[in-house]
Amino acid sequence: MKQGGGMSDSLKYRDVYEQSINQPDVFWGRAADAVQWTKKWDKVLDDSKKPFYSWFTGGELNTCYNALDYHVESGRKDQVAIIYDSPVTNTVNKISYGELLDTVSRFAGVLSGLGVTKGDTVIIYMPMIPQAMVAMLACARIGAVHSVVFGGFAPNELAIRIDDAKPKIIISASCGIEGKKTLAYKPLMDEAINIAAHKPQKTVIYQRPQVKADLITGRDLDWEELMKTAKAVPCVPVAATDPLYILYTSGTTGKPKGVMRDNGGHAVALKWSMKHIYDIKPGEVFWAASDVGWVVGHSYIVYAPLLYGCTTVMYEGKPVGTPDPGAFWRVISQHGVSVLFTAPTAFRAIKKEDPNGDYLKKYDISCLRYLFLAGERLDPDTYHWASGMLNIPVVDHWWQTETGWPIAANCMGIEQFPIKAGSPTKPVPGYNVQIQDMDGKTLPDGEEGAVVIKLPLPPGCLPTLWKDDKRYLEYVTERPGYYVTGDGGRFDLDGYLYIMGRIDDVINVAGHRLSTGAMEEIVSRHKDVAECAVLGADDQLKGQVPVGFVVLKAGVDRKPEEIVAELVQMVRQELGALACFKEAAVVKALPKTRSGKILRSTMRKIVDGKEYVVPSTIDDPAVLPAIAESAKMIGYGKK
Repeated sequence: MKQGGGMSDSLKYRDVYEQSINQPDVFWGRAADAVQWTKKWDKVLDDSKKPFYSWFTGGELNTCYNALDYHVESGRKDQVAIIYDSPVTNTVNKISYGELLDTVSRFAGVLSGLGVTKGDTVIIYMPMIPQAMVAMLACARIGAVHSVVFGGFAPNELAIRIDDAKPKIIISASCGIEGKKTLAYKPLMDEAINIAAHKPQKTVIYQRPQVKADLITGRDLDWEELMKTAKAVPCVPVAATDPLYILYTSGTTGKPKGVMRDNGGHAVALKWSMKHIYDIKPGEVFWAASDVGWVVGHSYIVYAPLLYGCTTVMYEGKPVGTPDPGAFWRVISQHGVSVLFTAPTAFRAIKKEDPNGDYLKKYDISCLRYLFLAGERLDPDTYHWASGMLNIPVVDHWWQTETGWPIAANCMGIEQFPIKAGSPTKPVPGYNVQIQDMDGKTLPDGEEGAVVIKLPLPPGCLPTLWKDDKRYLEYVTERPGYYVTGDGGRFDLDGYLYIMGRIDDVINVAGHRLSTGAMEEIVSRHKDVAECAVLGADDQLKGQVPVGFVVLKAGVDRKPEEIVAELVQMVRQELGALACFKEAAVVKALPKTRSGKILRSTMRKIVDGKEYVVPSTIDDPAVLPAIAESAKMIGYGKK
């Protein structure tokens, strides 16, 4: 196995971690010295308003200056900042730090000219094109607060976000491209504005050649036309505690939660993470294969790589189908990617289409040092497949939209630990992770319970929710002094953390508490299974019983009932008869969000025959009726 270029032996994990927990002021004060400040902070950690904590109070900086101007001034003007790679439009563009600074400064001038000032909000509703990044950085440059809404979100969902964020303007594009389909954005945006009570003053539309949007005179403005006369503007210093962006968490019922991110703590934490977690150097190519609409896109497509002086890849395509399962290997080989970060779902998709790695053999990817995976539980089977194919460290790590950067990881730039399949390794410095029982008592290693983080959360995490302190308190008052992650898990005797899925993914079968995550782990090991989901279904006799849904690998030509019988036997062998795993359905696809998370809660409702709302974040709504039909075949759901 190739080893990464870890740090010196003097910087060992235990020392770093203990200092971060016991002396947060010293630890984060030192990390903050890597960031450029217009005014140094008065206090590293302000805990005067518990449970609301602030980092670097009194400090002033500008995130855009740290991401662009500083690097241009430091000699990176000609280094590539963004590689835009779009197999769906057959385009590769490289934009240097100098070019990006020029474009961002002028677009910031456009925003200023439209009356956007410090503290105003701007919604960005755009596909994976460089202009989305330009819009984000331009907002940061003038101290405006951006809220990126995933391109193609349904009008009603966009309207809800318009009413909550109350943007002065909306920035959008004429269309997004999903595989071979073109999706016009402008009609969706128009409908959302019609539905919303709050009306933006103006919209700015970037016209893509694939679709030309009709502009409403007086309200809609053309991006390119505005840029022809745009004047560059300087950075506006903001307080470290001022908001940088709002990101609404997806897939929730009712009003979405606007996770707020500050400027100071965010810049410090993300810059620190690049070196210490991802073990990458300035000037190298970092690729987060995600979307700017999600937290991974904010943190690791846009801000962290640019704050650190890396080249970031912006990929408008899929892991398979654009054009084939070799898409990721082409991008890595062509652009010299050092570190790839994506979701396990992406690798499950590649594994399903190309289980033997035939496409990989066509490319030289010796430049790749690490593969980092997050967003969904990494099942051991996918881990072993990726690890065997790539022969590099495959690093599972775990975090949330709320935290903005990893909670647990194998920190490759501090000390590389042996990897254990199924574990994101150890808590990242700054996060005091504990396992508690129902009564809030800390459990010993080996026992499963609720995963919580002792307050304060480190810099870069949510200081509160956008204009909703009351709702933020729900995270930190259920167990006073702790942030509740909503996940269940345990530490093993070596201090490795295991996340067993959301607390509601623990089911109660005839008084036995069983993790559906543990069953998924077993099912996914079957040689014919590409991916799976195991859910708890209501049962009159036993309270709940597990039900499985499995997608088979490409080319498997066996009777589904044979495979199901083998799966039942495997679970029985490993967990015993008490697991009661007796039913599974073979399906063509699992319902997922566009970011690749399996929609387990919706599937549970289908299995229990309850009414459900099609989640706004779903990738392919047609999968749900197929799941309902399959559930019916094995005796579940609406009869």
